[in-house]
Amino acid sequence: MGEYTAKDVAALRKETGAGMMDCKKALEETSGGLEDAKDWLRKKGLAGATKRAGRSADQGAIDVSVNGGVAALVELTAETDFVAKSEDFRGLVARLVAQVSANGDAGLAEQPFEGTTVGEYVTQAAARLGENVGIGRVVRYETTDGLVDSYKHIQNERGVIGVLVELSGVDASNAAAIEVAHDVVLHIASAAPRYTTRSDVPADAIERERAVLTELTRNEGKPEASIEKIVEARLNSFYKDYVLEEQGFVKDPKVTVGSLVSGLGGAAAIKRFARVKIGEE
Repeated sequence: MGEYTAKDVAALRKETGAGMMDCKKALEETSGGLEDAKDWLRKKGLAGATKRAGRSADQGAIDVSVNGGVAALVELTAETDFVAKSEDFRGLVARLVAQVSANGDAGLAEQPFEGTTVGEYVTQAAARLGENVGIGRVVRYETTDGLVDSYKHIQNERGVIGVLVELSGVDASNAAAIEVAHDVVLHIASAAPRYTTRSDVPADAIERERAVLTELTRNEGKPEASIEKIVEARLNSFYKDYVLEEQGFVKDPKVTVGSLVSGLGGAAAIKRFARVKIGEE
């Protein structure tokens, strides 16, 4: 029997939507391994919310900026939303975004910042606020031949989702391209893709998904001769769920995000994107 704690059960329930007893059984059957337990639940058809991937993380705030061809995103973590939504905390995140935009994200903690270094300033802020405060995820895109855009979703008075996107093969001053780029960042915030294109999906992730779907399909009692075909169809659904270019655009699901961008003409394409949400990794 695997060893696990009540916290493990709670985490598994949050990520899969499965019942408490099913989560306990999954952890017992997989020696307490969270990832294996998630797969066990899926194979049994018991996971009701597999898209809610990501482990619980600290509270915090996110800010973003676009300045010419540079887009930046900074996450600052805290222990409570009370601190995260405070003016002092949100102001610090905004200044850190400006720092990253101007000076890059390399060696951020050691960069000079307001009379000291970024790392030391954050340490001082933690002491002042009375909580464990830290620099979370930091993303910076710089383009010379395309267009960048950003979006910040605000909830409970602070940014909780931040998105950056870079389009290549477009004129940064083109009104249509600017509109599409903004549509894409809004879509990413809502649809939470994991990959830009199908080729970006790691081979081991595909094989793992295929193995889960094969056993799930077999457990559903489908004819053995039909399983491979059914699994391939379900893999296509996986791509449509998690690959940005293949997702149905949130404003018009009949149109894929890839076709929305390619409709700009020429070599227009999504080069890369980042989506950061407080509470998820």
